[in-house]
Amino acid sequence: MSRAAIIALVILVAAVSTTATALIVNSRASNPSAPEEQRTAKEKFFGAGKALPPIKDGQEMGPRW
Repeated sequence: MSRAAIIALVILVAAVSTTATALIVNSRASNPSAPEEQRTAKEKFFGAGKALPPIKDGQEMGPRW
């Protein structure tokens, strides 16, 4: 294979993977409202999306010497 053919093949593979990624992202973004059951399962596994409480004085993380 010539150098030009290899470069063209690499560019073709990059274009196909970029297109596939864009299609996957767009298909997932089209249904932003997840069912209630799925949302609760996600919150149970990953935790709620609430902000963490502030750190009290003297509880900052330090190195473990």
